[in-house]
Amino acid sequence: MLRAKLFVGGRSCDAAGGQELNIVNPADETLLGVASSATREDVNAAVAAAKEALESWGSSSGKERAAVLRAIADSVEKHKDSLAEKEALNAGKPIQEAAWDMDDVAACFRHHAGLAEALEERQGKVVDVGMQEFSVRMFWEPVGVVGLIVPWNYPLLMAAWKVAAALAAGCTIVLKPSELTPFTAYDLAVYAFQEAKLPAGVLNVLPGLGPDCGGPLSEHPDVEKIAFTGSVPTGSRIMAACARDIRNVSLELGGKSPIVVFEDADVEKAVEWIMFGIFWTNGQICSATSRAIIHEDIAPRVFARLKQEAEKVAYIGPIICKSQYDKVLNYIESGKQEGATLLCGGGRPENVANKGFYIAPTVFTNVQPSMRIWKEEIFGPVLAATTFKTEAEAIALANDTWAGLASAGSPLLWSFLTADQDRSMRMARKFKCGIVWVNCSQPCFCQVPWGGVRKSGFGRDNGEYGLESFLEAKQVTEYKSSEPWEMFSLLFDLEDYATTYRATRDAYLKAANELKLATGPYKAARDAYVAATATYTKSLYE
Repeated sequence: MLRAKLFVGGRSCDAAGGQELNIVNPADETLLGVASSATREDVNAAVAAAKEALESWGSSSGKERAAVLRAIADSVEKHKDSLAEKEALNAGKPIQEAAWDMDDVAACFRHHAGLAEALEERQGKVVDVGMQEFSVRMFWEPVGVVGLIVPWNYPLLMAAWKVAAALAAGCTIVLKPSELTPFTAYDLAVYAFQEAKLPAGVLNVLPGLGPDCGGPLSEHPDVEKIAFTGSVPTGSRIMAACARDIRNVSLELGGKSPIVVFEDADVEKAVEWIMFGIFWTNGQICSATSRAIIHEDIAPRVFARLKQEAEKVAYIGPIICKSQYDKVLNYIESGKQEGATLLCGGGRPENVANKGFYIAPTVFTNVQPSMRIWKEEIFGPVLAATTFKTEAEAIALANDTWAGLASAGSPLLWSFLTADQDRSMRMARKFKCGIVWVNCSQPCFCQVPWGGVRKSGFGRDNGEYGLESFLEAKQVTEYKSSEPWEMFSLLFDLEDYATTYRATRDAYLKAANELKLATGPYKAARDAYVAATATYTKSLYE
């Protein structure tokens, strides 16, 4: 049986109140393990440990932090098999997919080691401000104690994206993994401390429920930033909690992304990318291209091939838990009830036992924009497909995501399949979204930014852009000239203008208030006031 405790200040411990969570294996619904469940008292202890460790870790050099990050990567590679097995059992992933995730985790830490070194090299960067009298240098400092809240679909990889960047920046961390998948995040903290020699308190891990642990972490006044990946409603609550104290927040939320297939696309390649875009990780990805928009001239061949290939898929793993399983089945039923055509799937695969939260790869065609399966994020292996005639119609259909988990016209990402390079680049630049994939779906690299816009969130993970979100920029400006600044002498020279301005202002106000004055004196006073005001204002900028 698997076990995850809290990891606070360099030691494993139970929750202060003794609470525990039973973790279910989604493949057979048996008890997989037990995790300690943190509450507010544990959050306070973890934040205190992170705060105590901040001064030392935050002032360490980029070279020192890089060495630790590379050592963490080494530990992940050393324990790759056991970490992959835990994630396969816990998250319902095929073991090969879980193993690839571990490779990505190690690569992420190595990449951020390089970013930590590069950050050290640019400290003190000189900025030319166009005045020889001043020298301006730039420095980047860690935000401080950060709270990281990550989801269950990529338990360790999503944690690595945020942990690696925060460590490279010099921040200290309280990490809350999903209550459904706590095991590998706990292992990461243990390996980082014991094997990579990460100082105590720099990385603290708190398994726990959202209201009991995530809420208190988001509200804690000593947490300078929250970085969250998850649902829009939870992201909204976190943003509100941070807004009360004007604290930094970044959000990577849901999506309802399209994949558009034009008439010149290769059918076999198109079907391969359509399936990868929706069935990888059992469809449980915020970036899933879950709406297929197919040109009508190629649609019959695409749908025939898609049905053939989808029905060949023997195993894509179970849905994470019973509540999510029921939610996906509810969406499938709504698709049927609303009149979409079920091309394949729609229930449990024939080759699995009655236990476990399995759903066969499911494809609906003839889907209308008003249907729930078109508008709402399902987070399961369910594809909603329709057809189009013109490029303009394809754009309109792709934009048709009502303001739920993705804003109208602004999903997390777009994917296009076409042989026309001019068309693909034209459309790629046209749409407001965080990511565009051309002739593919779901490639993800830790060197480039990941994130969306509007209700898909703001801020970015990965690459230099992700690192910047854990840094505060500071300018240091020095007056270098040996000559006096003489600002007050300049102000004294302006006194004559100011005296004239005040005199004409008083005359103008007096004339304006004495209604018995003739038009001539009033106009003369007004004109003199306007002229004096212009002269005085001009003198301030000369």
